Amino acid sequence: MEQKNKKQKSDIGAKLDKLAEIVAWFDEQKEVDVEKGLEKAREGAALIRGLKEKMKDVENEFKEIKKELQSVDEE
Repeated sequence: MEQKNKKQKSDIGAKLDKLAEIVAWFDEQKEVDVEKGLEKAREGAALIRGLKEKMKDVENEFKEIKKELQSVDEE
């Protein structure tokens, strides 16, 4: 499970870094090329969807840990 957490953490970090790069790209543009901007927006949207899925996985892991701790308390 620890290996999975490390991979998720690095994957989430990588996606956030890439998303920050896209935001920075838009911030740096004086005039945005519409086609390139659309490409970047689509890439950002895909990253956000992936991040939402990862965050749901992380949330589910926290819920599992909480259940485990509650069952230990009940014993």
